[in-house]
Amino acid sequence: MRYIVRDIEKELSKAVRHFPAVILTGPRRAGKTTLLRHMFPRAAYVLMEDPDVIARVRSDPNTFLDELQTPAILDEVQNVPEVFNYVRTRIDRNPRGFGKWLLTGSQEASLMKGVTESMAGRAAVFQLLPFSVRESPKVTVLRGGFPEVLARPTGANTWFRSYVQTYLERDVRAISSIRDLATFHRFLSLLASRCGQVLNKTDLAAPLGVSVPTLSEWINILEITGQIILVPPFYENFGKRLIKSPKLYFTDSGLLSHVLGIDSEKTLNHSVFLGPIFEGFVASEIVKGQTHAGKAKALYFFRDQQGLEVDFVLPLGERKLALLEAKASRTPVPDMGKPLDRLARSIKNYTTTGYVVCRSVGEGRNFRALCPGVRTITVEELPTVSN
Repeated sequence: MRYIVRDIEKELSKAVRHFPAVILTGPRRAGKTTLLRHMFPRAAYVLMEDPDVIARVRSDPNTFLDELQTPAILDEVQNVPEVFNYVRTRIDRNPRGFGKWLLTGSQEASLMKGVTESMAGRAAVFQLLPFSVRESPKVTVLRGGFPEVLARPTGANTWFRSYVQTYLERDVRAISSIRDLATFHRFLSLLASRCGQVLNKTDLAAPLGVSVPTLSEWINILEITGQIILVPPFYENFGKRLIKSPKLYFTDSGLLSHVLGIDSEKTLNHSVFLGPIFEGFVASEIVKGQTHAGKAKALYFFRDQQGLEVDFVLPLGERKLALLEAKASRTPVPDMGKPLDRLARSIKNYTTTGYVVCRSVGEGRNFRALCPGVRTITVEELPTVSN
């Protein structure tokens, strides 16, 4: 598979001109190493998962770093978090040595702890998620955006199965004291079946026989390692009583489909989970757009206790909001836009635009005559984030 340019490259290029270190986090196998080695082909490269490398760094970190030519890529640096202190010392000796240290990590919890304590003000931090539809036309609802799945789609099921096993055995156990991986496996399946729903921890914990604090820890692990997205409610006061819990989505729709046992387009199209999977796909594409532009995640949903619900509320800056409904249908109808119109009429301090996001729109574009404040678009046409 030829190299595919990533949207985040522009922001990374800026960062190396203004910061001594750049830290790239994100899920395993999202393409962090490939990206950095392509952008900085002359940089020295060290994989900090190699047992010999880890032993050398821990036994004599100063000599290890002194012998390293810069710029240098330190890959999976969370395995040796103590190296941050020594990198910081070198940065402080030469604070204008921009772009010398390029660090990657998959476990954001331990990685960010090291950044907070040792690299504050010295490093620009970015997150790389799997490919978006903007980056590759091969990204689909069924297969998602992991590079290796897009390169070898016929082996997708085997790849996802291996990914889950590796993720459970390495990242999850490295972060948490999880011992019963079978229960955690069931937790993943249960979580997948609730994709797109408001998070109810008590409802999830009960069938698993675990406590709510344990469940909260597991959810936190999935979020900080980039496997799930929690979308909070939009809290602006519209004179309505609002839901307070977040909605939950998987970052990669291909992984979600795998966990749910969906392995073909036919199975997907007939699945009761098609709607939630597509809704999560839309959420992920929005978050990818924000994250890869170097911006903070800013995505919300709206639901009040009178029954009005809108899938996503997306701030666009300057008191502008995009209101979005995600519909897996390929035949949009005007009724799909009614919740958007109702919510727009209740918002007084923002300029709003409504979008019904479909897998395809076809003749559905003509429904704007019946629902004037709403457009039908595809995922590729999602509004650009400018917040």
